[in-house]
Amino acid sequence: MPKQLNPNLVKIHRNYTVEDVAALFGIHKNTVRGWMKAGLPICDERRPTLILGSELRVYLQGKRIARKRRCKPFELYCMRCRAPQRPAGNMVDYCPSNDRIGRLVGICPQCETLMNRYASMEKLASIRQHLDVCVPTAQKHLTDSSKFPVNSDFE
Repeated sequence: MPKQLNPNLVKIHRNYTVEDVAALFGIHKNTVRGWMKAGLPICDERRPTLILGSELRVYLQGKRIARKRRCKPFELYCMRCRAPQRPAGNMVDYCPSNDRIGRLVGICPQCETLMNRYASMEKLASIRQHLDVCVPTAQKHLTDSSKFPVNSDFE
């Protein structure tokens, strides 16, 4: 699993050597050298190799943006598969968190784990065009019921 690197750790007005960058993020020096081969700009061809902090930050932010996977309105993100997926059977449950937003819960068709996504009540109508959304209702509390269950002692 790749490590999430925080580009905000880089000071933009500082020059870094390969060893400095490796120590800053706790990675190997060859990883930084691989970034240089992949397009990380360096100051010049002389030794020690210097990397501008502003260029390093822009490069890491670009890598982070390229890794992001946007979900379509009818997809949920599976953390195990690391990809947006349509839930199995196109069925999801909507569990309201408050009066405006709730959580869509579905099952991944590939690995059969739970997938989650937050959605507002306004977007629920457009999601229902693509998915079968079930809104579970809570059962009445026992004391709120006028009729008691058959197996009770409340006569």
